[in-house]
Amino acid sequence: MDTEAIIKELNGRFSTDITETVKRNDKRYDVTINPSSIVQITEFLYKEAGCRFIIASALHTKKGFEIHYHFSKDETGLVLNIHVILSQENPRIESLSNIFNASNWIEREIHELFGIDFVNHPNMEKLLSDGNWPEGVYPYRKEFK
Repeated sequence: MDTEAIIKELNGRFSTDITETVKRNDKRYDVTINPSSIVQITEFLYKEAGCRFIIASALHTKKGFEIHYHFSKDETGLVLNIHVILSQENPRIESLSNIFNASNWIEREIHELFGIDFVNHPNMEKLLSDGNWPEGVYPYRKEFK
């Protein structure tokens, strides 16, 4: 599946779950989705479109807790960022660790730094924080005025 076919299929099949698609250039897209559809969309990308999970990154903004899941279609050079915004009050999303082993550590790291709960993660043991900061303190959370 080439880049245009992936984007067309993604927007067609998941139209009610996608809130925005931004084409950055011919090889890079940002797709903002409803968090509840993360498993279905990433399974499509992996199993049907042939994309691989690269990494995830997170930040805390006035909108909420934002996670960018980065995917690549190496044959075509496509880099696709799946973007979700989680609530300030109860940031939680389904873990992708049961689909991609590669997401295990980054979800643990994001949990420790931001306090985002990855539902059904197989092993949420501490990765970084043991002895570095108190339980329940998330150093990358911000206080907004």
